[in-house]
Amino acid sequence: MKKIGIISDTHSYWDDRYLQYFEPCDEIWHCGDFCSTEIAERLAAFRPLRAVCGNGDGGDLRLMYHDVLRFKCEDVDVLMKHIGGYPGRYDRSIIRQIMENPPQLFISGHSHILKIKYDKALGLLHINPGAAGLQGWHKERTLVRLTIDGSRFTDCEVITLADPRKNQI
Repeated sequence: MKKIGIISDTHSYWDDRYLQYFEPCDEIWHCGDFCSTEIAERLAAFRPLRAVCGNGDGGDLRLMYHDVLRFKCEDVDVLMKHIGGYPGRYDRSIIRQIMENPPQLFISGHSHILKIKYDKALGLLHINPGAAGLQGWHKERTLVRLTIDGSRFTDCEVITLADPRKNQI
């Protein structure tokens, strides 16, 4: 059994509560747009980090992480990509891979819109954790925690941090 912390779109913004909420997690997964190697390094120093690059990531981050990551967690096949779309509207850059070999869990970011949706047609769970940083038009900063137990998903939690325009800590 593994408890996973899922985060995206930090856009160079650090909040100490990331560590507070990810304390019970075994791993952290970042869905891109770190926009700062410092964010990646701080998360990786705290827990094992799996991540992909976002469209806002360049330079050293592109050397550290790939655009697409596919791996196993417990007995679950996981696919992660920053710009991925969602069930019924997958991005053209990943739709072929999803359709030809659907993962059981598809994680993406980019939209800054929190979305957890099951794709009945493909039998996969899609999670977009929303945005954890300040940049963007989202009204709430969000994180997701999820437990993977064998091939089952349990204890999915949405964590709301603050209204980004109020810059609350």
